[in-house]
Amino acid sequence: MSGPGDDMTPTDQDQRPRSIVKIQLDEKSFLRRRPEVEHEREVALFDLLEENKFVLKGEGASPGPYHLKLKLAEDRLVFDLCNTEDVPQREITMPVKPFRSVIKDYFLICESYFDAIKTSSPSQIEAIDMGRRGLHNEGAQMLKERLETEVDLDQPTSRRFFTLLCVLHMRG
Repeated sequence: MSGPGDDMTPTDQDQRPRSIVKIQLDEKSFLRRRPEVEHEREVALFDLLEENKFVLKGEGASPGPYHLKLKLAEDRLVFDLCNTEDVPQREITMPVKPFRSVIKDYFLICESYFDAIKTSSPSQIEAIDMGRRGLHNEGAQMLKERLETEVDLDQPTSRRFFTLLCVLHMRG
């Protein structure tokens, strides 16, 4: 299993679209949390590397593929992008403040969901999970909209980045 600063690269070279072929989470902005959160982080990283659409916009933008270092710095989410030779391409920063309310609500409903899995009926778990997915979609859509002038990304990629934003936001 990968550690917080470990690079993750895809293991197979299939035909699924991938603009990002390597991801590193900044150790300084990362704090280990409960196993369920660690699992969500690992799944988001794995799924991002398996299939993603993340293409820089603008004149002279590199078409990819990219290596990405993702971090929080001064209350901003930073996408530090390089080409596959690790030559810097662009750094995109995005304020985290507009996401605080959605992240807070998402954390609360996730706690309820993790607790419900242990003791609640399947219908109760399903209802909580629907709310959790709704908040996740809302956060992913916000993220996609805030990045749209810099990057062309699809909804699944945006959802995975929202998961990583939440995990990075859990720092101490």
